[in-house]
Amino acid sequence: MESKNPVFSRSRQQSATGWAGPTPSPDQLQHMYDSPSYAPPSQPAYRTMTLDDVVVRGFLTLGALVVAAAAAWYFNVPPMVAIGAAVIALILGLIASFTMSTNPALILAYAVAEGVFLGKISSVFEGMVSGVVLQAVLGTAFAFGAVLTVYSLRIVRVTPKLVKFVVAAGIAAVGLMLVNLIVGMFNDGGLGLRTDSPLGWIFSVAMILLGCFFLLLDFDSIEQGVKQGAPEKFAWQCAFGLTLSLVWIYLEVLRFVSYFTSSD
Repeated sequence: MESKNPVFSRSRQQSATGWAGPTPSPDQLQHMYDSPSYAPPSQPAYRTMTLDDVVVRGFLTLGALVVAAAAAWYFNVPPMVAIGAAVIALILGLIASFTMSTNPALILAYAVAEGVFLGKISSVFEGMVSGVVLQAVLGTAFAFGAVLTVYSLRIVRVTPKLVKFVVAAGIAAVGLMLVNLIVGMFNDGGLGLRTDSPLGWIFSVAMILLGCFFLLLDFDSIEQGVKQGAPEKFAWQCAFGLTLSLVWIYLEVLRFVSYFTSSD
């Protein structure tokens, strides 16, 4: 017996035609069966940076620097060439630092120019004190390993306050060195910051420690970049930062070791 309830009557009419419209054809059913039951997650428009990317770029950058330094030492480039390379390295380094550049050509050009300067100044120090370059290289490697261990064990944590302190200390150190250079034009030894004296020793130790703190910030920048999914090209900026810190430490260790190493 047919029900007079309008709700039931409407239900029978909808069941006759289907709730979702007309019955699909066999081809439409096959297409529905073959289609995935979920939408795949959207992929990022770029490949994210990994620790291996930083290691590879770091080796390329340091490799270019070492090769340029070895060539400058072997061919005994004139002092003016080394000074010109230092000026070029300074300009390229400032551009890469303030623009946070990830351009490999710019960063490798900096490494080559810096390498020419390091090769010449290393040969000069080696001529004055035999074996000082090897000791400086070993000292730099030890500093790198020590800072990496300290960072890995979280003995010193990188905080925004620490970052501000290190940056401010770096600016103050560069300012002191410029003042010392200017005073040195009128007074032999300047302020005494770069002389073989207790003040010079203390300043060199402070500069080595400052370089180690910059290295600490570099490690944190690499870790945060990997965790936050930074683009792959950011690895070049990380490699540049590591190179800059290692050059700073090497030059300061080279100077400090020369104070206490006999030339005999």
